[in-house]
Amino acid sequence: MKRFLLVGAALAALLAGPAQAQSVDKILNASYDVARELFAAENKAFAAAHPGVTVDQSHAGTSKQARSIVEGLQADVVTFNQVIDIDFLVKNGLVSDDWQKDFPNQASPFYSLPSFLVRAGNPKNIKDWSDLVRDDVQVIFPNPKTSGNARYTYLAATAYAKEAFKGDEAKVKEFVAKLFDNVPVFDTGGRAATTTFVERGIGDVLITFEAETRGIAREYGTDKVESVTPSVSLLAEFPVAIVDKVVDERGSRDLAKTYLDFLYTTEGQRIAAEYGNRVHDSAVAAEFKSQFPDVRLVTVEDVFGGWDKIQKEHFGPGGLLEQIYGKR
Repeated sequence: MKRFLLVGAALAALLAGPAQAQSVDKILNASYDVARELFAAENKAFAAAHPGVTVDQSHAGTSKQARSIVEGLQADVVTFNQVIDIDFLVKNGLVSDDWQKDFPNQASPFYSLPSFLVRAGNPKNIKDWSDLVRDDVQVIFPNPKTSGNARYTYLAATAYAKEAFKGDEAKVKEFVAKLFDNVPVFDTGGRAATTTFVERGIGDVLITFEAETRGIAREYGTDKVESVTPSVSLLAEFPVAIVDKVVDERGSRDLAKTYLDFLYTTEGQRIAAEYGNRVHDSAVAAEFKSQFPDVRLVTVEDVFGGWDKIQKEHFGPGGLLEQIYGKR
């Protein structure tokens, strides 16, 4: 009788194991604010290749998303637009500290850059960053305290000013402060800033990711808006990571990894390019080459010394961003 009970318990455990693994057929992707349409398309393609699987989405500024995950949002994966927000999850014990080694290109499947969107015909003749500090120009971009999109805008403008003023920090700070002075309203995220510019008709130029400018032009028409690519901009990598604490609790690690791997496949890369992102897959990049203007891109490492230094000198308490933005 005892032997029968032991065999029965072992058999029950054996049967329960696969059933439990198979029951994890849904994950949550916490992503940045302006990526709604992109991941709707990516998720549809992924689900078609993996019947019975569902990927739910959560969208907001990535700094806000990171805080929400620390506070309990059960996101299995993150697809963010800045490294420091994933590092915030690392510091809070949710993501492994070597997360950038888990996927190619330092865990960045595609990338973009801060670019401009102006009114049709470009009535203010806006061509480069220097035009954004003119007295007759109103600039729209979201709150850099909550939006990775806006932080890239701040960094790209700062990088331009560092070159233009040959490293004169006083002039750089004055340039960026003037840019902030020209912003009539700071929305919490990139999509809200788009609404302010396109639907509410506020501002002369919207600064957002190049991918977003193309999506807006496609949705609203080139008779209303047009894209302007500045002479220089900042490489904006879009890092992804598995939220280890969540997937280990839910048993969803395999599905989470399969999903993020999909973003690197030819199909995933083509979808990303169709939605205005620049991709690493050489064949897909060549296919879409004519749709992406040439632009000189600088990196956070070359200009600022890396994300750790940026966090300390620019985004941390008392940093340059707080000194500029805190006065507004």
